[in-house]
Amino acid sequence: MPKSRHVRSRSRREFLGTLALGAAAFTTPGAFAEELFRTPAQTEGPFYPDKFPLDTDNDLIVINDSTTPAVGEVTYLGGRILDARGNPVRNALVEIWQVDHNGVYIHSGDNRQDKHDQHFQGYGRFLTGSTGEYHFRTIKPVVYPGRTPHIHFKIGKREKELLTTQCYVKGDPHNERDGIYRSIRDPKAREAVTIDFAPLEGTRIGELTARFDIVLGQTPEA
Repeated sequence: MPKSRHVRSRSRREFLGTLALGAAAFTTPGAFAEELFRTPAQTEGPFYPDKFPLDTDNDLIVINDSTTPAVGEVTYLGGRILDARGNPVRNALVEIWQVDHNGVYIHSGDNRQDKHDQHFQGYGRFLTGSTGEYHFRTIKPVVYPGRTPHIHFKIGKREKELLTTQCYVKGDPHNERDGIYRSIRDPKAREAVTIDFAPLEGTRIGELTARFDIVLGQTPEA
């Protein structure tokens, strides 16, 4: 079903408002008496963008002022960046990158650029505020040759890289055949990077929502 008219009808303000839902449940700094389970590091892979798109904001569905959205299952992806004690990490730069609906990265080394969805940004970034919250509008990840569906994340602060990881789709049958996913031996670590992509409440066009909280292995300077 074509989604362009419906996607265009949602403004950037509505987008941010939708993603803010649920944030209130995680607003107490230092609420955890014990250290949280730290999000495991994962490989950056070969396709971190070698040339950034003209638009690098947190809405990967629409590039700049285009009226044509990317193809795919629209997903509102959010979460918090926390230190090991549960304190929110402010001013953390959250970067994500992933394949488009056709399984193509924006990296020039992906030799299937002729199939690239020119309306999918492929990369986005977001700077966290006082609650450590981040928000993206993107598409549900799809299979890439040799890989299960996943989204790459890189967290940094003040020119310092803090964590590179990936998140995976809970229940996807390709997970157990993916070498990088299977390299995570600890069940709790696997659980930490395997998230639900669930129907967004009230949507009429099949939009999804997903939450991925990231716990760093170190406490960055304020």
